[in-house]
Amino acid sequence: MTTAPARTDLYPTRGASEVTTPRQDPVVWSAPGTPGPIATAELMGYERDGFLTVDQLISDDEVAVYRAELDRLIADPAVRADERAIIEPTSQDVRSVFEVHRLSEVFAALVRDERVVGRARQILGSDVYVHQSRINVKPGFGASGFYWHSDFETWHAEDGLPNMRTVSVSIALTENLDTNGGLMIMPGSHKSFLGCAGATPKDNYKKSLQMQDAGTPSDEALTGFADAHGIRLFTGRAGSATWFDCNCMHGSGDNITPYPRSNVFIVFNSVENAAVEPFAAPVRRPEFIGARDFTPVR
Repeated sequence: MTTAPARTDLYPTRGASEVTTPRQDPVVWSAPGTPGPIATAELMGYERDGFLTVDQLISDDEVAVYRAELDRLIADPAVRADERAIIEPTSQDVRSVFEVHRLSEVFAALVRDERVVGRARQILGSDVYVHQSRINVKPGFGASGFYWHSDFETWHAEDGLPNMRTVSVSIALTENLDTNGGLMIMPGSHKSFLGCAGATPKDNYKKSLQMQDAGTPSDEALTGFADAHGIRLFTGRAGSATWFDCNCMHGSGDNITPYPRSNVFIVFNSVENAAVEPFAAPVRRPEFIGARDFTPVR
């Protein structure tokens, strides 16, 4: 009888107490001078801060197309009844729809757009696949926010991503104001991994997609991160985009204004960083949340 070799866990989390681990991975994986849509100065800023912004990634006409497709999806009773649709617990409105690149050819084409996937390849230094995609719908008058977290903490603990070789892009489909629940990031926080306390419940995703609990940092840890790094709030017109590293500490507030904030959110992972078994969860999350199809985007 042979025993499988022990896995190396570079980023322990979900233990008895919080633990901070210095980042063990590069931030920009491509070699200096690698051709791509991101200028050298922007890549240096991404390395330093963990994010970069594009004032107009897609045109106004394209925004209209994607907004119409978002509206179609959230109004479709079949989509609402699908497990990939996440419903606000209070208003019963659609909060998110996952795996939109499989539900919609319109969003599948956006994933393949070189303005989008080309930046992911340049940052990650390899071919990429979609680990997760979704549309986030934040209508006015009370849509709830997303509490402070590192995506990688969840993707490592519950999806089995071994390394920090993953990048997200949030493309605004409505104007992002400083009042309607915009994205906030702690610049430079991606250089330290905060392992959270507490074991992962079975089927944790069913609760965490509405209100995160497991994988949530303590108030003390968040205060320390905010004191060290500050907080940046992102605003911009529809069509703008924010790229950010998988380990950035980020979140967003409730939207109590009359003005909706909706976006399409795509997570690209390197094909050289394919998911294994979860590092700190009893079972894998469903594939519509954490993909197991590692086919490169073409």
